[in-house]
Amino acid sequence: MDFAALRPYAAHVLSDAAIPELPNPYHGKVRDNYDLPDGRRIIIASDRISAFDRILAAIPFKGQVLTQTARFWFERTADICPNHVLEYPDPSVVVARRLDILPVEIVVRGYLAGTTGTSILTLYKRGEREMYGHRLPDGMADNEKLPAPIITPTSKAFDGGHDEPLTPDQILSQGLLTAQQWETLSRYALALFTRGQAMAAERGLILADTKYEFGTDAEGRIVLADEIHTPDSSRYWFAESYPERFAAGQRPESFDKDFVRAWVAERCDPYCDPIPEIPAEMILQTAAVYIQASETITGEQFELPASGEPPLERIRRNLARFF
Repeated sequence: MDFAALRPYAAHVLSDAAIPELPNPYHGKVRDNYDLPDGRRIIIASDRISAFDRILAAIPFKGQVLTQTARFWFERTADICPNHVLEYPDPSVVVARRLDILPVEIVVRGYLAGTTGTSILTLYKRGEREMYGHRLPDGMADNEKLPAPIITPTSKAFDGGHDEPLTPDQILSQGLLTAQQWETLSRYALALFTRGQAMAAERGLILADTKYEFGTDAEGRIVLADEIHTPDSSRYWFAESYPERFAAGQRPESFDKDFVRAWVAERCDPYCDPIPEIPAEMILQTAAVYIQASETITGEQFELPASGEPPLERIRRNLARFF
């Protein structure tokens, strides 16, 4: 979508979803959550964009794009494993089962890629070949396809700490998961990734890696939570240009959503300095990329709202029965 088409919606943002009538609020970096007494959780995806451990801006339609992209995938993977979804009362809202989130974060990787300290490419470039309980072959190039997808689990830092790489043996010896939980979680994650890669290929995309979050419900079942195969939780590349760019040693072509992050990082120390005012055109350009990503991933057209009703008013109206 051309970002010029989004200019009338520059103020159409959900920067905050505080709803006093809803009980037990928890406000995260980008989601506002409310726990109902009957074990359900209302999860509202705001349009906030987070980086450098702070909120940078609000991007029109970002929360709706991520909610609806995740919905697309939840509905098409429900035969693989149970998920937390109960209903979607609003385009930016999911009502879900409240889960006890497991203390292990799961990333499935199909390619030697990544930039963070826990990514396999970073570790590989340090000379490591044994990682996450796997051994990678020598002589691999940046962004090369792995012999087979692998699970790279990390500890889940709940209180601002740093995620640390784990092996299956460490997961079991530290009591983070039982052997049965790890077997089930691993089976689910690899099956979800296989489905995701196959469907992405039909859309001209490569699903290079993705993050999954699992929890347990009241009966102890392992349930998929959070989001699945969205532009924020997954690394997608364009399949058509991948071979040529890989052969040339170039980074694969992808959805570039990091305009705002890069712009801020070039102008200040984003961890310490005040954030400068971000140009409106850049915010709209980022919104356009999110919408393009969703349309490409799902094959479904994103419909801009016909009315000028502010997002929070719409959400309040659609959630009134929960007050």
